[in-house]
Amino acid sequence: MKPQNHSPITANLVTGDNRLDFLPTMFGARLMLRGEMLVYEWMDRLSEDYGGGLWNFYTLSNGGFYMAPVLDKPLSLAVSDNWFEGELSADAAGIVATLFALCQLSEETQGTEAGDTLIDRFYFLRGYAADHAEARLIFAAID
Repeated sequence: MKPQNHSPITANLVTGDNRLDFLPTMFGARLMLRGEMLVYEWMDRLSEDYGGGLWNFYTLSNGGFYMAPVLDKPLSLAVSDNWFEGELSADAAGIVATLFALCQLSEETQGTEAGDTLIDRFYFLRGYAADHAEARLIFAAID
């Protein structure tokens, strides 16, 4: 049996007019506002350092996506359910917030086509997170 090549999953920053299509494409037109707000709410809940602001949107080469705040400093995150406390880059913190939001929204829509799509997107992002420079911290926060 031949060893399989592991192609890294890549993230691409969404820019310009493409930002307008990002939320309806990734969450679905019916759930885009709820999905966006959940990401922001999760970040607010997880980090006292977070105070709002501009976010970057990223698409992943495997069909996934995530959102991350535009900050040049790390964020302290605390997850009370699993006793995680740690400092993550804004990028990694955005991945964590997006994973929590996808999990919640897929639970809210379970048994529907939209719910199934969100579950897939959760696992696509989780796959990307596995190769992230801060994978250990991301997985400690979400597990």
